[in-house]
Amino acid sequence: MYRKISPTEIEQLLRQGCSAENWATVEVKEGFSTEHIHNARFSGAIRLGLFHHTFTRPGGIRKHSGLRNVTLHNVCIEDDCLIENVNNYIANYSIGDHTIIENCDLIVTEGYSTFGNGVEVAVLNETGGREVIISDKLSAHIAYFMALYRHRTELISRLKEISEYYTQKHASATGTIGCNVLITNTGAIKNVRIGDWSCIEGASRLQNGSINSCREAAVKVGRGVMCDDFILSSGAEVDSGATLCRCFVGQACKLGHNYSASDSLFFSNCQGENGEACAIFAGPFTVTHHKSTLLIAGMFSFMNAGSGSNQSNHMYKLGPIHQGTLERGAKTTSNSYILWPSRVGAFSLVMGRHVNHSDTSNLPFSYLIEQNNTTYLVPGVNLRSVGTIRDAQKWPKRDRRTDPNKLDLINYNLLSPYTVQKMFKGLETLENLRYASGELSDIYSFHSAKIRNSSLKSGIKFYLTAIHKFMGNSIIKRLENIKFSSNEEIRARLKPDTPTGVGEWVDISGLIAPKSEIEALLAAIEAGEVNRLKQINAELERIHNAYYTYEWTWVYDKIEKFYHIKPEEITAADIISIVEQWREAVVGLDKMVYEDARKEFSLASRTGFGADGTRTEKDLDFEQVRGDFESNPFVKAVTDHIKTKSELGQELISRIEHLA
Repeated sequence: MYRKISPTEIEQLLRQGCSAENWATVEVKEGFSTEHIHNARFSGAIRLGLFHHTFTRPGGIRKHSGLRNVTLHNVCIEDDCLIENVNNYIANYSIGDHTIIENCDLIVTEGYSTFGNGVEVAVLNETGGREVIISDKLSAHIAYFMALYRHRTELISRLKEISEYYTQKHASATGTIGCNVLITNTGAIKNVRIGDWSCIEGASRLQNGSINSCREAAVKVGRGVMCDDFILSSGAEVDSGATLCRCFVGQACKLGHNYSASDSLFFSNCQGENGEACAIFAGPFTVTHHKSTLLIAGMFSFMNAGSGSNQSNHMYKLGPIHQGTLERGAKTTSNSYILWPSRVGAFSLVMGRHVNHSDTSNLPFSYLIEQNNTTYLVPGVNLRSVGTIRDAQKWPKRDRRTDPNKLDLINYNLLSPYTVQKMFKGLETLENLRYASGELSDIYSFHSAKIRNSSLKSGIKFYLTAIHKFMGNSIIKRLENIKFSSNEEIRARLKPDTPTGVGEWVDISGLIAPKSEIEALLAAIEAGEVNRLKQINAELERIHNAYYTYEWTWVYDKIEKFYHIKPEEITAADIISIVEQWREAVVGLDKMVYEDARKEFSLASRTGFGADGTRTEKDLDFEQVRGDFESNPFVKAVTDHIKTKSELGQELISRIEHLA
C-alpha cells in the first residue's frame, strides 16, 4: 500500500539534495526509507517503493538500490531498483522490481503511444501495397497472409481490423519497464515498452517500439544499436551497431555487426550480420553473415545467403516494384545475383548471375547455374547433397527459442506433401519436355532456363527415388507395431483418420499444411468467426499439430497414382513390394550422400594443410583438424541410417510375409 510522504521524510530528502515540484503528489510504500535517495528531483505523480537490495555488478563492485542524480516525472518505481546518473530525465514510466538504470540520457513516453504496435512495414514492394501491420503477437504465418493474400480484400480488411484492435488495446500514455531489467550507458529511449529481464547496454537510440523480453527468453540490445518503429520478440539479440527502421524481429533472432535493415520482417531464429536488408520477408532460419550481401524485396525461409549475394527489384522502368521468392531451404553462393521477379524452388542452390526471371518452384532440390549469361537448371541434384541433409538435421538443433509461448509454428521436414507434390509436378514437366523435344535432344528449354539431356534424365531418377522414400516412410510408419492376420486388417489400418489433407499443400513461412485447412481458416476470418490474433494463432497451432494425420491422408490418396494399386484392394504382397522399392530408394540416396561426403576428404580438399611439410605431414595435419572419413560423425550417421532403415523394412516384411 502507498501513503503520502511524511514531513520528516521530506526534510531528510531536502538535506540529501532532493526537490519536488509538489511534495503532495509523492507517495511511498509502507516501510519506505530515505537513506538511499540523493540528488533526485520529482514532478507529477510519483510512487516510490522500498530500497533494501544490494546489487553486485561486474568486477565485484557492490551498489545499493536507490535513486541518485535523477529527475523523475510521473514515474512509479517498484521495490529494490537502482536508478542513477540519468542526464535528462525519466518521464511517464512504470518501473518494475530489481531494475537497474545507469548512465542514460533520456527515458520518456510522450503522448499516447502504441509502442511499435500498428506500424506498417512495406515488405516485398518498397512502393507499398503489401504492408504488414506488426504487433507483439505477430507470427510468420499471419504476416504471410497480410503480405501475399492481397487479392482477398475482405481478408486483408479483417486482418487490419484485428491488428488495430490489438494495437489500441495495448496503447497507453505510460510506458513500462519490467522487473529485473538492466539499462546502462544508453542514449534516448522514447515510447518504448521494455519487458522483464531485458538487457540494454550502450544502445544509441530506441524509439517507438516494444522489447518483449521474459525470464525464460531475455532480450539483449547492445552497443551502438539504433531502432525506430520496431518490435523485438523474446530471446532476440540486437547488437554491435545494428540499425533497424520499421522492423519486426522474431523470437531468438540475432542481428549485429552493423547490420542494417529497413521495412523488413525477421522471424524465428534468423541471423543477420554485416550486410543489408530492405523490404524482405525473412521466414524462420534465414541467415546472412557477409558484409557485401544485400537482401532486397524477397521472401525467404531456411535460407543461407552467400557472400556478395544480391537481387534487383526494379528494371529501371517504374521503380522498385518487383519481388521474388526463394522457397524454403534455398541457398545462394558467393557473388550470386537474381533479377526479380523470380521464384526459386525449395532446397535449391543458386550460383552465378541470373537475369531471366526464372520460375523453378515445381522443380525443387535443383541447381541454378549461370554459364555465359545463360541459366542452366539441374533438377533434383540437391537430393544427393550432403549439405542438404546436414541442413535438415541442424535446423531443429539450432532452434534457440526458450520462451514457452512460441509465435512461429515450424515444420522441419525435408520431404513433405509440400515438396513431394512439387516432385510429382516436376516429373510431369520433365517427361513432357522429353516428349516434346525428343529423347535425343542435347538441350531442353524450360521457361528462361536450359536443361541438359543428362540433367533431365538424372532429375527424373532423383524425383522418383525421393517419392519412393517419402511414400514408403509414411506407409511403414502407418503399419508399425501392429500384427496383422489378414489383408483386410492391413487395408483397415491404411484408411485415413480424416478426409482432410487431400489436394494441394502450402508452406506458410515455416508451417506446412493442406491448402484446404488454410482456406477454411481464412474464410472464418473473413466471416468474422475468428476475430482476434490469439484465435488465429490457436487455429494455426491446431493445424500444425495435426500435420502427420493430414500427411497420411495425402499419401493414401497418392498410392494409386504412384504405385498403380488401389488402396482399398492392397495386399501384403503389394506392401512388401513397396517396402523393397522404398529400401532401395533410401539406401540409394544414402549412398549418394555418402559419396558426396567423401569429396570433403579427397586429395583436393587437403590443399592448404601441412603447409611446410611432406605429403605424410599434410595427411596427418588434415586428420588432426578434420578427422578421418569413416569416423566423421555425419558419415557414421549415414551408415547407421542405412542399417537402421534396412532393418526397419525387414521388420515390417517379417510381420506380413505370411499373408503374401
